[in-house]
Amino acid sequence: MITSILEKIKQYETIIIHRHVRPDPDAFGSQKGLAEIIKGSFPKKKVYLVGDEDPSLSFLAEMDDIEDEVYRDALVIVCDTANQARVSDQRYGKGKEIIKIDHHPNVDPYGDIIWVDTNASSTSELIYELYLVGKEKGFVCTAEAARLLYGGIVGDTGRFLFPSTTSKTFQYAADLVTYDFDRSTLYDGIYTTAQHVAKFKGYILQHIEVSEAGVCAIRIDKDTLEKFGISAMETSQLVGILGDVEGVLSWAFFVEEDELIRVRLRSKGPVINEIAAKYDGGGHPLASGASIYKWEDMDRVLADLEEACKAYQK
Repeated sequence: MITSILEKIKQYETIIIHRHVRPDPDAFGSQKGLAEIIKGSFPKKKVYLVGDEDPSLSFLAEMDDIEDEVYRDALVIVCDTANQARVSDQRYGKGKEIIKIDHHPNVDPYGDIIWVDTNASSTSELIYELYLVGKEKGFVCTAEAARLLYGGIVGDTGRFLFPSTTSKTFQYAADLVTYDFDRSTLYDGIYTTAQHVAKFKGYILQHIEVSEAGVCAIRIDKDTLEKFGISAMETSQLVGILGDVEGVLSWAFFVEEDELIRVRLRSKGPVINEIAAKYDGGGHPLASGASIYKWEDMDRVLADLEEACKAYQK
């Protein structure tokens, strides 16, 4: 599979790289990290990055503005995106061939070539593995590519704390830090918290309640967002904080957006991606996302989490 992807990259002169909506460090890291490897290896190729922007992560990557015509005879690579509906910029289907590279469960096997490895900590880890296989074929990993891939791995492993971190993850990280980039600046970019977000973090911690089964939930409506001057996207920076609270086994953020209520689910053991699938979502067994469309459905999601936690503890 990796060899096939490498051959396709060598074959095409125009390559367009996508990733998922509402990007995180791994989405940007794998997307632009791959682009930097391709550019460093084949300077004459035209490589473009497309998708929605996130100002808080602009230090990792900025997107290109391209016309539909560019997709003609182009190779499209979609990174870190489990299902087609979550691909940022739906023009990805206009490419001549599509490659999917991902570490989420392969619930939607789209593309002409599919490389999905759910044992990988991140898609950035997979991109580095792609380079390791390809370096004998002329592929080059630049310092900028290393910075991006390391940032993606750090982001998706929670600084190597999540169970998805393996010995391979540590080995790849050790390789990447030998390249010349500033890790301190990278960490600051990923983890420095704006003052209004920090104040909202305090609000969350003051309003937590943990059930006997270990379920914790935070309801964030539009009025609350407006009160703290925080966007729905920015709330994603705080999802992990409830995992540090004693007694919490699984937790959920319910964030009201324009047309739906975004549900971010996390767990320390109970499988939650099956719950997410019931509510127009999916993801990893311990980190998933879903959507509901009225606040009354929040109780249904919490009841499912309660059941999962109780079953896990038996």
